[in-house]
Amino acid sequence: MDPRGVEQQHTRAPSDSHEVEATKTTTATTTLLDLLSNTVLLRQTLPYLPVSALLNLAAASRAFRGLVHETPGAFRHLDLTRVRAAQFDNADGPVDRGGEVWRNVQVDENLSEDDFYSGPLRGVFRSLRPRRGGRDVLRDVRTLVLDGLSVTAELVNDILVDPGFRVRVLSIREVRNLNEQKLMQSLRYACRPTRPEGTPRLQALYVFGKKDAPVPSSSPSPPPSSSSPRRSAGGGATAGASVGAGWNHRSQHALKESMRAEGDDWYHRRGRVLGRAVGDRWAETLLDCRGVIRFDAVLCTAPCHQNSPAFGRVPGGGGGGDGVARSPWAVATFAVGGCASCGSAPEGFTVYGESPAETLPLLSPVPLHSSTLRSATCPRAVGSEGGDGEGSEGRGRRTARFVPRCLECIRERYCFSCDQWWCEACYRVPGREELAAAAAGAQHVHIVADDDAGAGANSLIVHELAAFEQPKVKTRKITRSCWECDLNCETCIADTQKICKACGGGYCIVHYDGSTETLCDCMNIPPRLGPTPPVVY
Repeated sequence: MDPRGVEQQHTRAPSDSHEVEATKTTTATTTLLDLLSNTVLLRQTLPYLPVSALLNLAAASRAFRGLVHETPGAFRHLDLTRVRAAQFDNADGPVDRGGEVWRNVQVDENLSEDDFYSGPLRGVFRSLRPRRGGRDVLRDVRTLVLDGLSVTAELVNDILVDPGFRVRVLSIREVRNLNEQKLMQSLRYACRPTRPEGTPRLQALYVFGKKDAPVPSSSPSPPPSSSSPRRSAGGGATAGASVGAGWNHRSQHALKESMRAEGDDWYHRRGRVLGRAVGDRWAETLLDCRGVIRFDAVLCTAPCHQNSPAFGRVPGGGGGGDGVARSPWAVATFAVGGCASCGSAPEGFTVYGESPAETLPLLSPVPLHSSTLRSATCPRAVGSEGGDGEGSEGRGRRTARFVPRCLECIRERYCFSCDQWWCEACYRVPGREELAAAAAGAQHVHIVADDDAGAGANSLIVHELAAFEQPKVKTRKITRSCWECDLNCETCIADTQKICKACGGGYCIVHYDGSTETLCDCMNIPPRLGPTPPVVY
């Protein structure tokens, strides 16, 4: 045999084996379609994708189109907060920019206020409607997030009554151009006792709290293009992008750790939960919608309100010293724990799993993987990683309780520094008349005349000694000691209010910059260098 042929045969054998291995590797490679065909992976991935990404994925091929449009719940969670076409960015620009913003309305004299302010969102909804026998995406939406967008009361009313919408969870926190009076009328009419059976479809409404903070992206930002007028020399852009990606990853990790440690707003955090004041009309709306629509706020259960289990049972149960209820109902803006004296409250705690379901508030953030009331109201256990609360229900139920109160009911009862408070059964706030009468009685020295000189002398001595004793005046547990501080208890005041050992003046170590535990900022005044120069006019 020719040695050249043998050599060629030996040289071809390895190449053939490599081709076979490459063919096997290519055949065994898992594609994106194979991954998304897994139902578990698909349901966990789809809520994180924007609607534009889903539509682009469906347009990639017939297989992806069938996967997206034939999967139940593919468009269940719809978040339009980052959609550019839904933004109402008309603060500085002209009203009509040639259809660039509105896309669905013609700005003329026949344009109504609702069409003007809800134009961007109505244009997005119209684009999601079926075209030429396509699929109606809006009919599959169960959770709709519109936080921070331009939302009108008429648009919310359409979502409530339009059969084309089947939204169960709606979030309209910090929206613009919303007429709350009309919104309350629409909600009360939708929840009327004579409403048709099965209406409204809406079960949860986020409207009072703050919108969810966007999660920082861990992917590096793309480098600037060559057409950009601002370019850094050398590899500054690449280095800056890598540094920014690292800090974004750290920020995302820190955000998750802080949310995991603090827990939910109502159950695990104490103090003010709602940052804005809520009117009494909203309290009536929550009462009329009770059992039909849940909100991210609850009614105050103090004894001075008619909806409280302890109404009329605690004497002097008002928020102030007069004991008069300012309103029969009020929306709770604070979440407090047990009383500092008795450890409880006259009306009891709101406990998840034990209290009535209509008394439980909706919790932030809006659940991603479910559109049920159970996932929206279930608290997370502190330190757990459960995103929607299903896996942390057993561990978090022991500490998942709070007392909802409004500001008027904890006024002069709550310390804004240590979050302690005193209930109506343990402490009655003294009124101004009581404090004035007690102070006047302590300053008045009453001398009783007696016929017996010795007895009169002894009585005079007794009353003179009583005048030098400390008067038994009823003091307040919560007072204001600093103009910039809120109402605090005696312990917190003793920790923050000091007397300067140099000048003898009182100061607050929280608001006096440069002060210490013993000295105020009087010692930090720089000495004057030389005489003051004359002023030249």
